[in-house]
Amino acid sequence: MQDESIGDLFDTGLFIDGTWVRSSSGDTRDCLNPADGSVVATVDEAAPDDATRAIAAARAAFDEGTWPRTPVAERTALLATIADLLERDKEKLARIETLDTGKTLAESRIDIDDVVSVCRYYARLAAIESDRLVDVGRPDVISRVVHEPIGVCVLIAPWNYPLLQISWKIAPALAAGCTMVVKPSEVTPLSTIAFVKLIEEAGVPRGVVNLVQGSGAVLGSALTDTPDVDFISFTGGLVTGRIILETAAKHVTKVAVELGGKNPHIVFADADGDDSVDQVLTGVFLHSGQVCSAGTRLIVEDSIADRFVAALAARAEKIRMGDGLDPASRTGPLVSMAHREKIERYVALGVSEGAELVTGGSRPSDPDLERGSFYLPTIFDRCNRNMRIVREETFGPILTVERFTTEEEALRLGNDTEYGLAAGVRTADSARGERMVRGLRHGTVWLNDFGYYTAAAEWGGFKRSGNGRELGPAGLSEYQEIKHIWHNTAPTAAGWFDND
Repeated sequence: MQDESIGDLFDTGLFIDGTWVRSSSGDTRDCLNPADGSVVATVDEAAPDDATRAIAAARAAFDEGTWPRTPVAERTALLATIADLLERDKEKLARIETLDTGKTLAESRIDIDDVVSVCRYYARLAAIESDRLVDVGRPDVISRVVHEPIGVCVLIAPWNYPLLQISWKIAPALAAGCTMVVKPSEVTPLSTIAFVKLIEEAGVPRGVVNLVQGSGAVLGSALTDTPDVDFISFTGGLVTGRIILETAAKHVTKVAVELGGKNPHIVFADADGDDSVDQVLTGVFLHSGQVCSAGTRLIVEDSIADRFVAALAARAEKIRMGDGLDPASRTGPLVSMAHREKIERYVALGVSEGAELVTGGSRPSDPDLERGSFYLPTIFDRCNRNMRIVREETFGPILTVERFTTEEEALRLGNDTEYGLAAGVRTADSARGERMVRGLRHGTVWLNDFGYYTAAAEWGGFKRSGNGRELGPAGLSEYQEIKHIWHNTAPTAAGWFDND
């Protein structure tokens, strides 16, 4: 039985070549509310041939349609209209996001605001971007560097921030003049389906935006192992990212991947205080830790570590868990029962590795939460880099604690990870703070803050956190090719070879 608050909004199938169609296989999937296990909606699951048809539609729209050659003013006007529609439907979209992901309604509302911001940012950026004239020292030559859409894009988003993350891809792709096939996570596809409906309402031309929802294991090869795709943008796990990179290499397809992180939050003794405790707490347990940039590694100066960890544990035990639609809830459940089982395996592993379990480490005892996939905020102290819970991305409400005594040791620990997505530093010493933020090998570093971003600044990681960037000017450049045009206004013979 579907959630009555959204009716038959999702009884529409796939969006291919400007039309909502049923999956060729007839397969469907129930989308479950992780707070209680109820069915929110039932959606079509695409088959590989559906993905192939979607790519063909995007290819035709790019090669034969008008969108790539549409004036920038019209493309930016479409993005502005999409932003207006998002604002109009903010409450409905936020509710859908909460029902599908489990996050609190307050978080979902912030997500919708951020999606609006991303659309408006790329509308402004595309409007002011201009070609570049190059002086070659000849009055008879006009040399121009121009930006053109890269072509057909496959956009694959994760399950934790489905609407926000897909907007980071769709908005710059539309601004650049690309066509695309969108694939949300099969676990949380609902807000993306609703988003594509708004894009359709805004008047996007036929074939420019196509949507296929379904399992990556089923659709992955059809979406990536093809010469008809010019660019792939993927946000997700390291294992899948490697497969996409290897597959795309066969066709020399350009790829940008964001593959998560194991992010240090470094606290010096001079930053000891309630504000730091609060920031560390929020940085790791927001959205039950299901955030690629979550500060899951606390690296704290030894002289304050005992009282700092004790204060963290006391705060963690007060976090009110519950249904995301309940205004009193401060964090919701994990996305699924299967994901909770993964977290439980990591907790058992941490115990077996010798980490000291300070708090959490179990499901909540509240009977009102037993139908949902809830898990208590968990803190492990006395951890070291040999432990898998410190090295691997657990993607849940697990904080590990390591200790340091010198600035050099703190920097070494902060960089001692195969990932490099984000990091935080807390210190009252501005000179030390600057040394730390410049020394940390991470794509985003917060100094005396944590978790914030802006559409105007690039987002992405170092090392195995991926390549390429989203957001900012570089986020638009990912969807563009650069062409140099040399125009001789007074052509003459080259005169290199003798003419006799």
